Amino acid sequence: MTLRGLYAITPEPLDLAKLDRALQGRPALLQYRQKKRDVAQAREVIALARRYDVPVVVNDDVELALEIDAAGAHLGRDDGELGMARKRLGGRILGASCYNDPDLARLAVRAGADYVAFGSVFPSPTKPGAVRAPLSLFSTQLNVPVAAIGGITLQNANSVIEAGADLLAVITDLFEAPDIARRAAQYRELFA
Repeated sequence: MTLRGLYAITPEPLDLAKLDRALQGRPALLQYRQKKRDVAQAREVIALARRYDVPVVVNDDVELALEIDAAGAHLGRDDGELGMARKRLGGRILGASCYNDPDLARLAVRAGADYVAFGSVFPSPTKPGAVRAPLSLFSTQLNVPVAAIGGITLQNANSVIEAGADLLAVITDLFEAPDIARRAAQYRELFA
């Protein structure tokens, strides 16, 4: 599996019709992120994503990822030990939030992360207080794909790709677009 392109992240509250339109644009990866654990909704997301052959990782919850047979999980600093998650997930995808810390990213890779995420790259409406990650981080040699998150739009996406990001994690600019499927396709075209 190639982890390169749009990394769609579900907004809260989740509108499945909007998610369907986003999946029509064929993101490289989808992160199911909801604060309240909802197994039924998570199963719906998996079923929908499978129709479009888009892999799903579950945010913050390795056990839910296993329960719903997701492609993997994405963990932040306080969501559990990465080495243990790697063992639980086996060959599934493991992603790690590394904020603005290249040393944390190196540790994550050593613990078995398949990709790491830096951000917030730009001011983010989803997490306005998030630590800022400079574009220079994306040139850090890690030998795994690197995702950029935070305030990414079509207008600033090229600067992040040129800095070295393999994945663009997007919520607002995707799910609030007038034509969600077209916006997802526009992101995909940036990597063509």
